Amino acid sequence: MNIVFFAHPDFLGHQSMPRFARMLAEGMKDRGHSVEVISPQAKVSRLPAPKAFRKWLHYADQFITFPSAVRKRLPTYASDTLFVFTDHALGPWVPLVANRPHVVHCHDFLAQWSALGAIPENPTGWSGRQYQKFIRQGYSKAKHFISVSRKTQQDLAHFLPSAPISSETVYNALNQKFSPVDLVEARTSLTKQTGIDLTAGYLLHIGGNQWYKNRTGVIEIYNAWRKNSSGTLPLLLIGESPTLALEQMHEQSAYRKDIHFLTNIPDEFVQLAYAGASVFVFPSLAEGFGWPIAEAMASGCLVITTNEAPMTEVVGDAGFLAPRRPTTAAKIAPWADEVAQLLQQVLTLSPSDRSRAVEAGILNAKRFDSKNLLDQIEKIYITCTKEIADISDPAH
Repeated sequence: MNIVFFAHPDFLGHQSMPRFARMLAEGMKDRGHSVEVISPQAKVSRLPAPKAFRKWLHYADQFITFPSAVRKRLPTYASDTLFVFTDHALGPWVPLVANRPHVVHCHDFLAQWSALGAIPENPTGWSGRQYQKFIRQGYSKAKHFISVSRKTQQDLAHFLPSAPISSETVYNALNQKFSPVDLVEARTSLTKQTGIDLTAGYLLHIGGNQWYKNRTGVIEIYNAWRKNSSGTLPLLLIGESPTLALEQMHEQSAYRKDIHFLTNIPDEFVQLAYAGASVFVFPSLAEGFGWPIAEAMASGCLVITTNEAPMTEVVGDAGFLAPRRPTTAAKIAPWADEVAQLLQQVLTLSPSDRSRAVEAGILNAKRFDSKNLLDQIEKIYITCTKEIADISDPAH
């Protein structure tokens, strides 16, 4: 196959989406396919402008200069070239190739739901609603889709005006090597690297400042656990620098000396952090997939996550489930107490029960093998390309 991948531009500073695009491109190249990755380049956005206008210059590169360049190049591609959109948020480009072989990867529709006012934790302004409408109008022209979870696939069906030719679910794969490490070895190494005494264990959360990652809820759970138990394990929050609200929450905590934000952390440290954690606490409000759940389990770490899809799809029968953080202020403290009680139960599992839970997690994580993902995706790509060829063949 000849495959052209549409990817997010580098100037947006994304991490997970470019990594996903690279995995697809490299995987298909390794299978002998001809691969090209295209994305907007910084042209208009290189011009000097006040920070407030940078977003609009980025939009110009994405939705004016880039589509123009693609239109000029389209005639040079063979008729059987498959155009792959690595994220449905690239929807505005779909009409460029809607009548050629194509497929769209879908990750999560949280921004789309927010634009409809369906997520109270993430209100969207007028311009944001128009932007999401623009994206939806674009991907609605597509005929083939691959979603990272059944939840995402169901959301897609809600937003499409009619059923597509194909809509498949292929779970994400681990794109780094995660495996168990001796607890003493991992904790000793991390203690030396951080200067924090982690030798007795620690609670871990990994995630950014996006509203749905619920870092606020992680601290609420930790405060409740410390208040209601004799536990003193520290909490590590690995990810972006905390927001002002998180910093204030941290300062107001009676246990602030044991709450540590770690930023700009290399992949090797993260892998070790998973392996050495006592429990991975991941109370997300929503996800497209939930990579950290699979990463933690593959590392031999016990996981507490939210009892809603798609987290339940990823955790399978191998994790510990907590209710979603409520939106009503009066219900948040009881929620935190409930999850803290679950946390204490997990921390006090007998050695045999803990060992069984760890093994179940490792086994569950094997579902998210990169070779399996790429095999499934390759079959779908071939089907999409063949279908267009069949339609264009008078014999069919």
